[in-house]
Amino acid sequence: MIRTSLVAAVLALLAQGAAASESPAPLPFKMGGDFELVDQHGHTRTQADPEGLPQLLFFGYANCPGICATAMPMMALVTDELAEQDIAIRPVMITVDPERDRVDNMEGALTAIHPEFIGLTGDEAALAKAYKAFSIQRELAFVDPEFGPVYIHGSFIFLMDG
Repeated sequence: MIRTSLVAAVLALLAQGAAASESPAPLPFKMGGDFELVDQHGHTRTQADPEGLPQLLFFGYANCPGICATAMPMMALVTDELAEQDIAIRPVMITVDPERDRVDNMEGALTAIHPEFIGLTGDEAALAKAYKAFSIQRELAFVDPEFGPVYIHGSFIFLMDG
C-alpha cells in the first residue's frame, strides 16, 4: 500500500513538473541545496544527476537494521515499477554513518538492494553541508553487538528533479 502510494505520488509530481510552464511555487521553508559527495565508485556527485534523471533521495546507511531496511528496498521497488512505465528515476542514499559507509565497501550492500542504487559519502564538512541543506539530524542511539553503531535518523524520501 505504501509503495503504491509512493509510486502514485512520484507520478503525480513528475506529471505536474512536466506540465508546469514555470517553476512551481516555492515551499514556505528552505529545503535542499548544493552538495558535493563521492559515490561508491569514487566519482564526485552533486545534487544534480549526471544523466538528468529525477532522484529518490534518502539519508541512511547501508547496514541499517531499522528504517533503511524498509525505505531503501521500497525505493528500489518504486524504481522498477516506474521503469515498467518507461520512467527512469535514480535511487540515492546519503550516508549518516560515514565511518562504515565508505567508497570501498558500500557497493555490495547497495547493489544487493538495486543495481542502480547510488550511495554517497564524504568527509565531515561535505556531509554536514548535505545534512544542513535537507535539515537532517542524526544521532548515535547505541552500539549493537551484532550490527555495530545504530543511528537515529529521519525516514523522509525526497523526490528531486534531475
